[in-house]
Amino acid sequence: MSFDPASNIQHLKQFGEFGDVNPSITDSSTYTFLKAGDMEETFLGHTEGCFLYSRHWNPTNKYLADALAAMEDTESAWITASGMAAITCALLQLCSSGDHIITSVTTYGGTYAFLKNYLPKFNIEVSFVDITNLNQVESAIRANTKVIYTESVTNPLLQVSDIPKLAEIAHKYQALLMVDNTFTPMIMSPARLGADIVVYSMTKFINGKNDCVAGAICGSRQFIDDLSNVNNGTAMLLGPVLDPLRSSSILKNLHTLHLRIRQHGKNAMYLATELSKAGLKLSYPGLENHPQHELHKQIMNEEFGFGGMIAIDFGTVAMANQVMQKMQQADVGYLAVSLGYFKTLFSCSGKSTSSEIPDAVQHDMGLSPGLVRFSVGIDNNIEVSLKAIIEICREEGLIG
Repeated sequence: MSFDPASNIQHLKQFGEFGDVNPSITDSSTYTFLKAGDMEETFLGHTEGCFLYSRHWNPTNKYLADALAAMEDTESAWITASGMAAITCALLQLCSSGDHIITSVTTYGGTYAFLKNYLPKFNIEVSFVDITNLNQVESAIRANTKVIYTESVTNPLLQVSDIPKLAEIAHKYQALLMVDNTFTPMIMSPARLGADIVVYSMTKFINGKNDCVAGAICGSRQFIDDLSNVNNGTAMLLGPVLDPLRSSSILKNLHTLHLRIRQHGKNAMYLATELSKAGLKLSYPGLENHPQHELHKQIMNEEFGFGGMIAIDFGTVAMANQVMQKMQQADVGYLAVSLGYFKTLFSCSGKSTSSEIPDAVQHDMGLSPGLVRFSVGIDNNIEVSLKAIIEICREEGLIG
């Protein structure tokens, strides 16, 4: 991959109303028209550059959407008030009653709950598969399959999806491939690998501050136009609009994403390498023993590393909790959900962000009760954290 998403963002010329180097924040819910006919044409979707109501489009959100589309190399994008809003609106736009979705059983717990527990009320069927088993994926295809849905790197087991092959399978059967790229912004460019739609929780790495909740949908201009259509667009009618003040702050943070992603990845690679040598059982796509290490290398934008996420198995919930409490006390990071923050964040996945997945399914998919998901921070001296983690693990008898 030779694509440079960071430079694509930097090359955008987005100025404020008075030539501001930061785009203006349009703090308004509604907009005036000089001619009544212009309002009618805007409602019909025929007028470029006009705004009518901020649930439909807001100029500030449009700046951020254009930057996301540049980062993903898609024709367009849409901004939502949460990552789950991005996922649910995109899927509901694509699927109707009687349709079928294929998805990875290893996925974020909220996504799993939506697919498993919520969609059946609309008579939308979902098949859960091992997304790394392409034969299993293709065998799950039905005549009514509309979408294959996956995460670039799955939450929390860190399996790497073969996006080009999944796209081939989807398109062979006239279905679409939708990819959640939350764990790997800039590292992966799913649309360039064949995905039709890319979604994000911008709450995480993209914003990087853990001070707001937001999401994004990236895709073709036609899909985004359909999504925002005033008559039948899912995002327009369900209304998960992001406040322009938050949108503006995310846009500023987006310009440092490449620096943060590199540092997250550098620190994660260091911790994963050293903790693996120390004898801990862990998963990290940057290590050669990861099952999809070579695949990750083939499809990544090389300069941005292997990501900031590590999964470490401490065996039991009790041990995981004990270790996490001690790590927080030792200032390794915070015992908290979410990811992409300055500080390292860790949580026991089966009892937190994957708790919506039944215990039996967690067992079948290989999610250990003691698996702790680490979102490694951008610490300037990660060696201090390594030393503390090793000392704690020795105290608990996890390593020699």
